[in-house]
Amino acid sequence: MTFGYTMIVMKTRKIKLPVILIAVFLGCMYLFRGSVIEFRDEIIKDKNTSSLNTQRYSISKPGSIWWIVNKKRPLPAGYVPPNLSVPNVTRRLDDDNESMKIDSSITKNIEELFSAAKQSGHPLVFASGYRSEEYQRQLFERYVREGGQEYADKTSAKPGTSEHQTGLAFDVCEAYKDCELETSFGNTNTGRWIKDNAHKYGFIIRYLEGKENETGYTYEPWHLRYVGKDLAKELHSTNRTMEDYFNVR
Repeated sequence: MTFGYTMIVMKTRKIKLPVILIAVFLGCMYLFRGSVIEFRDEIIKDKNTSSLNTQRYSISKPGSIWWIVNKKRPLPAGYVPPNLSVPNVTRRLDDDNESMKIDSSITKNIEELFSAAKQSGHPLVFASGYRSEEYQRQLFERYVREGGQEYADKTSAKPGTSEHQTGLAFDVCEAYKDCELETSFGNTNTGRWIKDNAHKYGFIIRYLEGKENETGYTYEPWHLRYVGKDLAKELHSTNRTMEDYFNVR
């Protein structure tokens, strides 16, 4: 009986050893797979969002500071921002002109930007802010008459798709000079100051150089858009557009 029992124990041990090794192997593979997935997710997180909460504001809700408006994402028909006001800065036109108005929630930021620019030796002029859908229609049709449809599509927004209509975007130009909106503005001392400092006040250069395939428009170093300081800093440091950052086209 003892001999038989010993043989049974030995057989049992022979059976248990491979089972244990397989279990250990599978356990290691599971842990390794988990680590790989974690590592992959961290890479994606770092690439796409950094530490910024991308759900903080809506990119689709009218009035949101992260609202993305472009050729494929039009505004609601006839949209007008609920609270428009004239910022207390040097303006190109009289106060009663609608394009001298902007969403009242960002006037303070604009005034701080203009003040900082002036103190740095780069005084600015508020060239154009809010534009109604009808006014944008007139502008677009003029671009078509002057340069043709293809030219107009690259340099101007069709009515109902202009970021100016949100009240969150505006154009600037240099003080004491003709307010001509040309790409050469980006190479001036004032244009470089804007590029290096606008994000500190919550603004981005909306249509970046070399990003035409993402934004749908040619480079506009004079066109600023308010997105808040956190996102502005993120986009500035990574040289990314809103479309790329939020994976929207």
